[in-house]
Amino acid sequence: MTDIRTANRSIGFVRGALATLALAAAGAAFWMTPAVSAEDAVKIPPPAVDEKAAGGSETAIFAGGCFWGVQGVFQHVKGVTRAVSGYTGGAKDDAVYETVGTGRTGHAESVEITYDPSKVTYGQLLQVYFSVAHNPTQLNYQGPDSGTQYRSTIFAESDAQKKIAQDYIAQLDKARLFGAPIVTTIETGKTFYPAENYHQDFLTLNPTYPYIVYNDLPKVANLKQLFPALYSDKPVLVLSASN
Repeated sequence: MTDIRTANRSIGFVRGALATLALAAAGAAFWMTPAVSAEDAVKIPPPAVDEKAAGGSETAIFAGGCFWGVQGVFQHVKGVTRAVSGYTGGAKDDAVYETVGTGRTGHAESVEITYDPSKVTYGQLLQVYFSVAHNPTQLNYQGPDSGTQYRSTIFAESDAQKKIAQDYIAQLDKARLFGAPIVTTIETGKTFYPAENYHQDFLTLNPTYPYIVYNDLPKVANLKQLFPALYSDKPVLVLSASN
């Protein structure tokens, strides 16, 4: 199946499109109605099983469609110190956007989240992931994007993370809050590879880009509405930290 977003997201197109007044005007029009989005948020309970709050730093890796929106959401979560867009599930040599876009590498567009578990737990991150970051009932697609590279997958970093994720999926399926079974898979032993710089902080840097306005800005708005205690107005950006 043709990857619609791959055709629309080449570097040249992004740079050229963002430079046009027509695109800016279209984005501004969308911005006026951020409540209208491709995916609705679902209000869900926190996980019954979670890690104990503790100091230090941990990482979580989630895949749920386009990494622009997933990264953008978690950059606004309190306790998250870094959220990087990248590729997980395949080989290092294949961790290139155009190659991953073929859907034949085993990679999924993913986000590696570094967080302080004394401020936000792994279970709370999962709650945000299932509730507002993506739709966990869509198999190998998310919104307008299709292919295994857009699959809903939790890349567990430990046995503890795997157990928490398994129990939470079972809990949510039993509650039947989504109207369809959750298709999110859990993969272990996979390496995360950062994506190209032009994909980092894309939501924040391109707030009038139509794809972002329609598909992703509502996710950030839903995060603020459903999780006010976790929401941070100021996102933690990758490129500014690197510089």
